[in-house]
Amino acid sequence: MKKILHTILEVHFFYVILIAFVVAMSSLYMTFAAEYPRLVDKAELLSDSEKTELLYILDEISERQQVDIIVLTVPSLEGASPVEYADNFYDNNDYGFGDNHDGILFLISMEERDWYISTTGYGITVVTDENIEYMSEYFLYDLSEGEYLKAFTTFAELCDYFITQSQYTGDNAPKEPYWFVGNFVITFGIGFIISLIVTGGMKRKLKSVRPQSTADIYIKRDSMHITKRNDLFLYRHIDRIKKPENNQANHSRVSNTHTSSSGRTHGGRGGKF
Repeated sequence: MKKILHTILEVHFFYVILIAFVVAMSSLYMTFAAEYPRLVDKAELLSDSEKTELLYILDEISERQQVDIIVLTVPSLEGASPVEYADNFYDNNDYGFGDNHDGILFLISMEERDWYISTTGYGITVVTDENIEYMSEYFLYDLSEGEYLKAFTTFAELCDYFITQSQYTGDNAPKEPYWFVGNFVITFGIGFIISLIVTGGMKRKLKSVRPQSTADIYIKRDSMHITKRNDLFLYRHIDRIKKPENNQANHSRVSNTHTSSSGRTHGGRGGKF
């Protein structure tokens, strides 16, 4: 009886420890999530419902792609440059996945209407300077019009696009969607088949026509007499093509990088809105 009671107490103690551990880990996770959210709206540009919607998008893409996608808005840069503020905020809050702290941060400062995208780790590879310029063409208008949720959502979705594309191709520049290419090929194929049918029918109607090796058949016999023959040079045409320079041939689709005050390497670029 004592052994049975002792066994029951041991099992009970084990479950108490297990539950305590789970609760502690859950609290730790919630503390981390609250302390380092992927949306920090210090400038209060978004409503509560918009924050919830955007944070869900940022979390879903970040966890799925294993690259942190961060949106940060501030009323002022507090004397720092956009580059310094974005990089330091990212580093100091320990954002990023893996040893290289893979991530992309979008900073908005309302004081001078600055925007800046800071990239780190794998984020530098997939969101190049050229890609940031491409992205800005889609979100700058919305920023200028005060459509902040739309601008931030566009940023997040384009990050998702570039990360996904980089897994299948070595070239991260924007490409036409697959459905466009597929429809073009199908349409071209149908048109080609129809043209073969039409031209085949026209060819069958010309059975009496045969290719001739000379033009004698088109000239009436004894109707023309050539008395003099000359070769006359009329003109000469020369095409000159400039050889591409090395810097043109190696047009960059890379990121210019720099080192933050913490010693970490970042890429990125920005502007005004």
